[in-house]
Amino acid sequence: MSGFDYQKSTEGIVVVTMDQSGLVNKMDAEYVRAMAETVARLESEEGLTGVILTSAKDTFFAGGDLQDILAFQPGDESAMLHRIESIKGDLRRLERLGVPVVAAINGAALGGGLEICLACHRRIAVADKSVVLGLPEVTLGLLPGGGVVRLVRLLGLQAALPYLLEGTKLSPEQAVQAGLIDEIVTNREELIGAARRWLMSVQNDASAAQQPWDTPAADIPGGDDKAPANAQLIATMPAIISRKTRGLLPAPEQILACAVEALKVDVDTALRVESRRFLYLMGTPQAKNLVTAYLQSQQIRKNRTTGRVTAPVRKVGILGAGTMGQGIAYVTASAGIEVVLKDLDLEAAQRGKQRVQALLDRRVSDGKLAESRRNEVLGFIQSGQEEDLAGCDLIIEAVFEELSLKQRMSRELEKHLHADGFWASNTSSLPIGQLAEASEQPDRFIGLHFFSPVDRMPLVEIIRGPKTSDETLARALDFVRVIGKTAIVVNDSLGFYTSRVFGTTLDEGVRLLHEGVHPVRIDALGQAAGMPVGPLALSDEVSQVLNLRVHRTWESMGRLDAFGEQAVWREVLATMVDEYGRGGRRHGGGFYQYPEGESKFIWPTVLERYYRPDYELPDQDIRDRLLFRPVLEALRCLEEGVVDSVVDANVGSLLGIGAPAWTGGYIQFVNTFGLAQFIERCNVLTERYGERFSVPARVGEKLRAGQLFL
Repeated sequence: MSGFDYQKSTEGIVVVTMDQSGLVNKMDAEYVRAMAETVARLESEEGLTGVILTSAKDTFFAGGDLQDILAFQPGDESAMLHRIESIKGDLRRLERLGVPVVAAINGAALGGGLEICLACHRRIAVADKSVVLGLPEVTLGLLPGGGVVRLVRLLGLQAALPYLLEGTKLSPEQAVQAGLIDEIVTNREELIGAARRWLMSVQNDASAAQQPWDTPAADIPGGDDKAPANAQLIATMPAIISRKTRGLLPAPEQILACAVEALKVDVDTALRVESRRFLYLMGTPQAKNLVTAYLQSQQIRKNRTTGRVTAPVRKVGILGAGTMGQGIAYVTASAGIEVVLKDLDLEAAQRGKQRVQALLDRRVSDGKLAESRRNEVLGFIQSGQEEDLAGCDLIIEAVFEELSLKQRMSRELEKHLHADGFWASNTSSLPIGQLAEASEQPDRFIGLHFFSPVDRMPLVEIIRGPKTSDETLARALDFVRVIGKTAIVVNDSLGFYTSRVFGTTLDEGVRLLHEGVHPVRIDALGQAAGMPVGPLALSDEVSQVLNLRVHRTWESMGRLDAFGEQAVWREVLATMVDEYGRGGRRHGGGFYQYPEGESKFIWPTVLERYYRPDYELPDQDIRDRLLFRPVLEALRCLEEGVVDSVVDANVGSLLGIGAPAWTGGYIQFVNTFGLAQFIERCNVLTERYGERFSVPARVGEKLRAGQLFL
């Protein structure tokens, strides 16, 4: 059987080892053939006493073939439904063989991989950090094609829903606690032996070959849909989901509906309902966009290997022990790299390390980190002074966004680098070429733009200056990979890609405020478009002080009007900071007040100064202005060569600056919206609100020619 190895022992136990062509096992055409042949052979096998299903790969099973989602088109429904039912039918036959089946889980089992495991009667996993289990399909705009029904029947509705609706990934230890797996072994060598021992121990136990949902009068944990706790949950969950997704992502609604059906009807009927709901989601633009975004992020990780053998970064100096410096120290030390954290004085550096310890302590108290691991990470961080920087392979400057200050740092401290070391600025907007003018080795100068909070944000924007060498870029890419972040590479300019695109969102929100729109309406419609928070609340989080400092730095560089019409934004920022002392959330408040222990509310003076009750503007125009501004700026960055690839543009917008997940990234949004429709809508917005909504010339030519951004 192509893809599966089939071995039967003298005890009548068959070990099926999945070993498909390629790096991983996945639910493609090869799998479909191999599983169908395997199940048919097992059904005809004489003297069969048990089955062990395992993998020859580092992962157990990687899940479905996502290219199927992208290839699916209207008219394919009948053929696709037949394929889905065929795949699920083979798993149903597997769990009804009449002999017990064990999943011997030697690596990650996510999505379709865990669904295969759930179709087995016992699940045994290796206690290894590479082994993760979960049903993350919701994050791709889909539902688990065989996992909703089985998980609800296994755990009950209340216990199953968090895993289904949040796509939570579990370690083997967490999975045992949750009831997803039955046993853990300490290493891979023990796995098959443990499976054999269990099979031998249940030779005379017919119940071992039955799933809980196939036993006579099977009870569902927690009861059916009429059980009081379930009935209350079913009544309240739609509102909770709607508040979270704002109606932009259909998958959670479909998962909930499917889970409730699993309580009401028999398993086989519920599985058919599940198939139809899965088919519906396959055809939604949200699923295609989320799958595209996932594949693009994977492509970036794969393509970011340079082929060069670079010297490892063993010691990193971090200049500035504020919020960003602390975060960079945390992720660097967590990767086992020595860190020297330096600030204006040793006391400030020590306070920075204490905040890193507080972050680690929270993880320990939440049960996400062992105390020994916390102590190990802290051991890599030294609160240092200038002389402690000696021999650093990399120094990352993370001081205030001021050109002269950053240049002074490199001019004074570059000498402490190792002979082969390189320098990075954690700037969010200042051109690397200008920063590198203070360096004696501009070929070893690069930008590493981290995002706050660094411990949670997955992206690093790498900015290549005009003199940055290929070797320096390769070392920066390797460093970002080692600390577990995703890198996009952009070319040097004012604002680069992410800050430039992000700034247009804040700018448009402030414009709407200045025109007279109620601030709560602005933020509510921003969230209705899919923003995590509205643009005014977001501006408070970033801080008006920081935004104003950036604008004034640009002014000192003679680049005040680099991005066109931002005079309104600057005026409002100056009014808020200079006239009213409203610097943002961390500075006591901005557009909002933030009373301790209470919900934020609009600062009354904002309403008095800007709100015009008689000013009328359609909701759709407000939503589109907030969404189309960053989309158009992303297109301009492509046209100008600030970012070279659509993949970098999409991934950067999703992972770095909060592009609505349903769009698949700002460039992918254009594909989904429709090329002609996008141009038409931009023309309307341009006529009503100004040239900032016009489609860039060369991009417009491509769109009119029907060329998709892929």
